[in-house]
Amino acid sequence: MVEVKLHDIGEGMTEGEIIHYFVKVGDTVKVDQPLVEVQTDKMVAELPSPAAGKVKDIVIDRGTTVSVGTTLIVLEAGGSAAAETPAAPKAEAPAPVKTEAAPGPAVAVQTATPPKASTEKKIIIAAPYTRKIAREFGVDINDITGTGTLGRITVEDIYKFVKQRDGMQQSEETKAVVAEVPAPKAESKQDVQKQEAREVSKPAAREVSKPAADAEIIPFRGRRKQIAKKMTQSLYTIPHVTHFEEIDMTELLNYRKDLKEMDINVSAVAFFIKAITVALKQFPVFNAKLDEENEVIRLEKEYNIGIATDTEDGLIVPVIHHADQLSVRQIHDKLKELTKKAQEGKLAPADMKGGTFTISNVGPLGSIGATPIINHPETGLIAFHKTKKMAVVTDNDEIVVRSIMNLSMAFDHRVADGATAVAFTNRFKQLIENPKLWPIELA
Repeated sequence: MVEVKLHDIGEGMTEGEIIHYFVKVGDTVKVDQPLVEVQTDKMVAELPSPAAGKVKDIVIDRGTTVSVGTTLIVLEAGGSAAAETPAAPKAEAPAPVKTEAAPGPAVAVQTATPPKASTEKKIIIAAPYTRKIAREFGVDINDITGTGTLGRITVEDIYKFVKQRDGMQQSEETKAVVAEVPAPKAESKQDVQKQEAREVSKPAAREVSKPAADAEIIPFRGRRKQIAKKMTQSLYTIPHVTHFEEIDMTELLNYRKDLKEMDINVSAVAFFIKAITVALKQFPVFNAKLDEENEVIRLEKEYNIGIATDTEDGLIVPVIHHADQLSVRQIHDKLKELTKKAQEGKLAPADMKGGTFTISNVGPLGSIGATPIINHPETGLIAFHKTKKMAVVTDNDEIVVRSIMNLSMAFDHRVADGATAVAFTNRFKQLIENPKLWPIELA
């Protein structure tokens, strides 16, 4: 017997939720054939079969969250299991022909199997998190019409369906209850007063249950729960300090405009990442991790920049590795690749490991400031906010219109001080505001 266990498929992973099995008891499987789909705090992953054989037992039910090391499936390994595979299709193929004219139920059973397989395939048009929400509410996702791109089923579609379904059930239950309530009897004035006195204490209890029937429920599980744990750990472990700065983006935007005329399209964030790596080399304390147990601050030699990315399943941080060794154009291409993979849920564990510093670009959403939470165990995080045109007074007392962006930098005050943080952002500011320095600084 071979036990298929949940193993560590991501950095810091301790548990995962079983969201789908690709096999059932009795199925014959090959080596590396996907067996089960697992939702961790960072990604959705498929666990392959470690051996060829037959599925003897499925130990854990779908929707269950289990810790690393838990046995999920038991396989009966060996050649005998594989040898049975060719015989099965041959036996099944003539069966419908022989029984087609006689036992009707047998034909029905044979024809009922393919539709099940096809409905499983249809679930693919919804994200794993969406399918999980559907299962938790007891919804057959095939009954829902998706409103997303190409008919994609969204979480909102699930909630809308559940609300309509539960609303219909509640109305039917209400009618039934009302029908069973007897007509009120004639009561004396004294009886009415006693009844009113009793009702004084009841509204509080009833008011608690009424909102529960109307409220929308969002399960606090999976990635959302893991995000909460990580944010809580960071906030309660690290003494956060947030430093704010204004960056004049005018020259960089003009430079990007000139590049576009040359058919070179590079995002501003790519320039930000490159400038950050230059500043980190000058101020390595922000590319560090505090090891409290050994009482040391480890200055990382690699410059791996995490990109906080908003996805349908929640916040996730893919990493651009060795950003200091990449050109601005290469950073731009890598940024697009990772963002697309994050949105499609296709990030591999390696795409999210080894971050040394994180950025968050919330400007496109309209943000003007924030106090970001550091991606523990890193030392710093910079959030870039909205760029807007403003009237600025120059050193010559002239009023000019400039494109100004706000920046928020959160840092670990155990590792660095405020003056160092200001010097770090000043260096970043210098590079962004003066693109002409880039050929000299990056040579």
